[in-house]
Amino acid sequence: MKFSICAVLAASLLAIANASPLEVEIRSGTALTQAQAEARLKPNGITASSTGGCTTKSNPKCTSYSGILSGTVDGVITLKKAAGVSSLIITGGTETGHAGGTYSHGNGYKVDVRHSATLDKYIKSTFTKIANRGDGYPQWKAASGNIYCDEGSHWDITYY
Repeated sequence: MKFSICAVLAASLLAIANASPLEVEIRSGTALTQAQAEARLKPNGITASSTGGCTTKSNPKCTSYSGILSGTVDGVITLKKAAGVSSLIITGGTETGHAGGTYSHGNGYKVDVRHSATLDKYIKSTFTKIANRGDGYPQWKAASGNIYCDEGSHWDITYY
């Protein structure tokens, strides 16, 4: 049986379109080292802050980028530029101490970002408010599928 390249491509695209996020990892990218992530974030005015003043992934008082996905880094850079803020501060990365799951901090999909009036206004006016998370915190969803959850002291952002 012969298949044209167009038929194979069409079938592949259809399979991707009908797949769940767990089956297709297109936008997540690749895991970065601490140094690789910092090299991309810092020149874009994005820095980290932690209560421990450290970057050790195994220490919950640190803010680590070790293992953060390149798609997450790209998303944070895009958010900062789109919101028009002069700086953005990440207060939670891949360090231990966050909830688990597929799309978790530890797996590189999430960051916590410090509130600012400009950032808050941008997220709440640009994205669509959706149902509160199971723990009651309000959420907004971007057209891209990314979720912005206001956890009170910071934004918990999931990049898919």
